Amino acid sequence: MEITKKYYRVERRNISFLKFIFEAYDGIAVITTVDRPKGIIMFRIPPGCENDVDMILSDLGKKMMIEECLPEVMDI
Repeated sequence: MEITKKYYRVERRNISFLKFIFEAYDGIAVITTVDRPKGIIMFRIPPGCENDVDMILSDLGKKMMIEECLPEVMDI
């Protein structure tokens, strides 16, 4: 199994917050900033953690803008 990569657009001010949240869930995902001005971040998710990440993002999405992006339609 391979690591899953997912891209999201968030408000720039929330990038650090999301990184800290996912660091607290040790090993569940690694977040990399792809394009800070556009608020594009990439999640690298190990096998078996995809559902957990989706649940956390769904819950956080009730409080902040989190939009999944497809890398082929982004200008990155």
